[in-house]
Amino acid sequence: MSSPSPDADAAGTAATKRPLVLIVDDNEKNLKLARDVLRAAGFGTVEAASGAEGIALAGEHLPNVILMDLRLPDMDGAAAAQRLGVEARTASIPVVALSAVPLERGGGWLVAAGFAGCLEKPISVGEFPDQVRRYCSSISARGEGNPTTSGVPTPPSKRQPAR
Repeated sequence: MSSPSPDADAAGTAATKRPLVLIVDDNEKNLKLARDVLRAAGFGTVEAASGAEGIALAGEHLPNVILMDLRLPDMDGAAAAQRLGVEARTASIPVVALSAVPLERGGGWLVAAGFAGCLEKPISVGEFPDQVRRYCSSISARGEGNPTTSGVPTPPSKRQPAR
């Protein structure tokens, strides 16, 4: 499940200029739907079915954004997001909570856990690529990220310095 899309390179998007998304979800149907929708919209993807696998792949591929399910078999998504946030190699990658559990939009524990925002499942096939793209473009365009649609401010520890 951890193989990248055919034209995603090991450094993310350097060779292809396609945003690379790491999808971490243990539900195969949800993972496949997110992957297929994003690939059809021009994204590259890498997939993981556990928190540990997601952390390893994030360090290896350095995606533009990580979509993290909150309920994973080996650890919860918040614990994985916190580990990604303290690793120098992955700290600047926005991690977006992806869950079927209704999430509060005011921030709270999501920000404390290191999430840049949240998207709820079931995903809207028509809106999902643009929702994900906003996390990619807000990071690359300004050096800090937070699509206003998420309602969750990016914590200072997740912001990259302006260039």
